[in-house]
Amino acid sequence: MNNQQPIAVSSKSGKKVSFQQCVSSVITQSAKEIFSGLENREFTLKKGDHLFRAGDPFRAIYVIRSGCIKTSMLSSGGDVQVLRFSLPGESVGINAIGIKHHSCDAVALEPTEVCEIPFARLEKLALENPQVQHRLMCLLSDEIVMDGKFMAMLGHQKAEARVANCLLNFNQRYQQQGYYTTSFRLPMSRQDMGDYLGLSLETISRLLSRFQAEGLLGIQGRQVHLFDLARLQSVAEHCPTPAADRA
Repeated sequence: MNNQQPIAVSSKSGKKVSFQQCVSSVITQSAKEIFSGLENREFTLKKGDHLFRAGDPFRAIYVIRSGCIKTSMLSSGGDVQVLRFSLPGESVGINAIGIKHHSCDAVALEPTEVCEIPFARLEKLALENPQVQHRLMCLLSDEIVMDGKFMAMLGHQKAEARVANCLLNFNQRYQQQGYYTTSFRLPMSRQDMGDYLGLSLETISRLLSRFQAEGLLGIQGRQVHLFDLARLQSVAEHCPTPAADRA
């Protein structure tokens, strides 16, 4: 039996809104074309609230309006493996379409506004509209590509390349939302980052300190400022620039 507690929501939570009202301008045009015209439910999660748990039946796709959702699962050895940190404009739960239940936990890392899109309505719309069906398949394809890149990173990259890639990835995703700056806030703890990258907390802290000492970035709490994208990209590609060439 599922013992999941009811999701804690704010006083304005649970209201029905149009998709355009729900996500405003944060989501991609491709996703807007899929969900346009659907009526959705908007609610707010507190920090630490579960959006869903592993084993829960799949009923909806969720689009983040603000905040961040961490999805994670336990490995066969009992270790936590973080699968993704989903940001505003991104969807959560789409990978459960085939198996009809969620295979991971989804938790809010901070107060997070979410739009719930019932999959039954979306599936009906896709059957009626080939263009929507195509766009939905593209979103599924994006999930597969992202998961493939993540597995390749864990399997073949050194620790410093993993951390550099993670920071560059967050920078790119924030820029896709229209934040054209190299300064952004990491919503997760360093332990969460370690669980995502397959590295210890000590390794994450050591590498972030090293990158800061080398002038690649600056860190104030969870706020990150990327100072040298070219050198950080070089680290991410396994070929750090020699010290003699940095003058």
